[in-house]
This record gives sequence, structure tokens and C-alpha cells, in this order.
Amino acid sequence: MKRKVVLFFAAVLFASLAALAPAAHAQVPSGKDVVKPEVYASLEPAGRGSSFQLAVVMKIRPGFHVNAREKSEEYLIATDLKAQLPEGFSSGDVVYPKGKLEKFTFSQKPLNVYQDTVILRMPVTALAAAPLGEQHIALKLRYQACSTELCLPPVTIPLDAVVNVAGSASAAKPAHQEFFKAP
Repeated sequence: MKRKVVLFFAAVLFASLAALAPAAHAQVPSGKDVVKPEVYASLEPAGRGSSFQLAVVMKIRPGFHVNAREKSEEYLIATDLKAQLPEGFSSGDVVYPKGKLEKFTFSQKPLNVYQDTVILRMPVTALAAAPLGEQHIALKLRYQACSTELCLPPVTIPLDAVVNVAGSASAAKPAHQEFFKAP
């Protein structure tokens, strides 16, 4: 009888711990859940022979940050944006905003980070031979999200920049100008 009572309580304890484990795990978000990136083009359509920009708008969850492009320590993972351009397009260097120095309890010195909403901009040119119509530019955004208590594993998110290409630069029209104003 005593053995059955011990087994019963052991089973109840095990079931309780098993029920709590997913709840504890659910409190730690994925890096993909902490940053919501969206992609915008500065021209709609972009004409052949025209230069435009792509903006990746990173909305970072309150209480979290990502390391800026210019990282404060060698061991930190910098925010990075890369493009795989299709035929008919060329690009320049990504323009990263200046980070903000913030002090965290886990670091002796302030860290250069991005918080809230951050806009990364990439200059692109639709060459004279760019294909007409809807074109897709594959982007990869890499970052590591951290809070004051923990750093999540780094993630690389694939993004798709959709650009409509018209026959001439004179057909290009400005779009999404709220993301392309000078900082």
C-alpha cells in the first residue's frame, strides 16, 4: 500500500513537471518572433535604367535589442543584410543606421544596439536589360536578438523584395517615401 502511494505521488509530480515544461519553454521566444522585418521599394514601378532603394524595416519587440552593424565587442553578432540579385540588377553597399550605446547588466561597457524600429537601406539599379514586370530580389537578414537577461540564438531570415520593372526610367514613380527620407 505504501509503495502505491509513493508511486501515485511520483506520477503526480512527474505529470506536474511535464505540464510546466512547455509553459516555461513558451516564455522564451524565437529570434524570428522578436524582430518583424518588412521590405519596401522606393519606386513603384522602377524603370529600366533607374536607381532606387530597398528598405528593410526591422520592428524589434519592446524589451529586446539586436546588435548594430558596428558591434561593440568582437564576440557579438552584427546585424547583416545580403542580397542575391537576379540578372539585370546591380546594387551598392547596404546603409546601416548608427546604433545607440546602451548599458546592460551583463556587460561592463555600453553596447552599440538597435531597438524599436530600424531601417536598413540598399541602393539598387535596374539595368537597361532588366526583365520587365514583377521581379524578386532575394535578401537574407541575419541578427541576434537579446533582452537584458538572455541572448537568443542568431537567426538568418530570408526576405523577398518585389520590384515591378517598367520599360523606361520615366515610368518610375516614388513609393513608400516614409522609409526613404534622409536619416
